[in-house]
Amino acid sequence: MANVLNNLAADIYKAADVVGRELVGFIPSATINGDATTRAAKGDTIRAAFTRTPSVNTSFAPSMTIPEGTDQTVDNKTMTLDSYASVQIPWTGEDIKHVNNGAGYETIYGDQIAQAIRALCNKIEQDLFAAAYKGASRAVGSAGTTPFASNFDTIAQVRQILVDNGCPTDNQITLVMNTAAGVKLRNLAALQQVNTSGNEALLRQGTLLDLQGIMIKESAGITSHTKGGGTSYVTSGSTAVGVTDIALVTGSGTVLAGDVVTFAADTVNKYVVGTGVTAPGTISLNAPGAQKVIATANAMTIGDSYTPSVAFHKSAVELGMRPPAMPNGGDSAVDVMTVQDPNSGLVFEIAVYKGYMKTMLEVRCLYGTKVWKPNHVATLLG
Repeated sequence: MANVLNNLAADIYKAADVVGRELVGFIPSATINGDATTRAAKGDTIRAAFTRTPSVNTSFAPSMTIPEGTDQTVDNKTMTLDSYASVQIPWTGEDIKHVNNGAGYETIYGDQIAQAIRALCNKIEQDLFAAAYKGASRAVGSAGTTPFASNFDTIAQVRQILVDNGCPTDNQITLVMNTAAGVKLRNLAALQQVNTSGNEALLRQGTLLDLQGIMIKESAGITSHTKGGGTSYVTSGSTAVGVTDIALVTGSGTVLAGDVVTFAADTVNKYVVGTGVTAPGTISLNAPGAQKVIATANAMTIGDSYTPSVAFHKSAVELGMRPPAMPNGGDSAVDVMTVQDPNSGLVFEIAVYKGYMKTMLEVRCLYGTKVWKPNHVATLLG
């Protein structure tokens, strides 16, 4: 029974335009490493090479011998395809007979597949968001307060973090926020007035235009971060500029990934914790690490819970996707096809299985998320 799904494809794509969809901002803004033809097993890795900042020679000696050069270390980082997601849609012959007396099987199963793609996209969007905000370098803004109440100055502050960290300014930086922040931004008079904003796109169509060289997007996948309960922590040993691991002593309670912390010696920089602790131990700040020397016995404060908007360069955050691995010769599916979601651009595999007086459709994917470059990710607190 080959080509079972080919006859369904038109209905699937038609339904995708009808079913409601939540906003996705992280998926189109990240690098998508997708290959619909190469399958992968859960736990497989995708590798990438990263070079370090080289030392600069400040002198030279004329010679008839060419200098040897300074050896450089190339780091090897990996991303794991650790998330499998699928939606299974069973149909019996009697089910089909019943619905054909009403809306019709073609209409309903098309909507079911569109809803499955919707659910999978939302799950992937949420995972990308979690990876992005927990992998950010530093943060600006006020926790617990929706940004853009009176101006959009904090966008310039987010940009400062990125450019100070060496992020490229090549029109591939995106700030993704929730719709509450989007409302505040849309209501700013300076952006609604044509004479100050430059055009009427926001006023007439509600389109969020680029600001400060950053693309603005919204996402329904953003949730609030609840801070850890750690208290009275102080540092053990002096931390130099650029160091990410900081030993904590005397305090108690959890410090969570994604917590925003400051130190008595450095109240200006709000650092995002990459790896936390559940008791006195060592936390890891995301790169580029400490911006000032943090002396020993320095008090650390965990900032309040917050709702993050995340600014990042496209190359800093990656989504890897593959069809799941199959045994030699395939499994019992009678037909398999790939479908690209017109809303997010992601490609999913759809398979149909025939059983005893029953059929099952499955929409599935294997994926992983990774922040390769925390230096090029920053959080706007809200």
